[in-house]
Amino acid sequence: MVPRYARPQMTALWEPEAKYRIWFEIEAHATEKLGELGVVPPSAAKALWDWWATDPVIDVPAIDAIEAVTKHDVIAFLTWVAEQVGDEARFMHQGMTSSDVLDTTLSVQLARATDILIADTDALLAAIKTRAMEHKYTPTIGRSHGIHAEPVTFGLKLAQAYAEFDRCRARLIAARVDERLRAELMGHKYGRPKYGSVALDLLAEEVGRIAL
Repeated sequence: MVPRYARPQMTALWEPEAKYRIWFEIEAHATEKLGELGVVPPSAAKALWDWWATDPVIDVPAIDAIEAVTKHDVIAFLTWVAEQVGDEARFMHQGMTSSDVLDTTLSVQLARATDILIADTDALLAAIKTRAMEHKYTPTIGRSHGIHAEPVTFGLKLAQAYAEFDRCRARLIAARVDERLRAELMGHKYGRPKYGSVALDLLAEEVGRIAL
């Protein structure tokens, strides 16, 4: 992102550490559900979540150093996590491919980014509404192709802006739903061919929860 145009809250969402945190959640949730299905030992997910509960710092330079050797970003991340968690981490990523993690992560990031935009739009709508009511009877020049038209009120112009931004908000809400569904579909993509319809529902539930 261009620094002068980006706000810290939005920028942080796309930083490597934030990405790796989402990667871990996806991997841990998948491991947990596979434990419930008997595919991997339940102790594997417990070990992962116990480590996560310590609020570990994600060592991005260390992961980068591993990737320089493995030439693979997901393998580098899994290797680093295994170094922190121990032997139980070997059950992570069971039956998964990199795209299961990467595609789902992108959907989660987009959903969370949309949440920021929706919150900002709500604040903007509140401000416009306040000013529209304040200038409900404030006269101003109407405009048509650069020529003065019939007088209107400034409040009316603000009301028109409110209506437009409200439509924008509706589009953001629709996009947010799409990203949540896309994240769930990644769980479907991962679960169905490998573990059947039961895993399908379990994995979609957990992966979808991350995007909430």
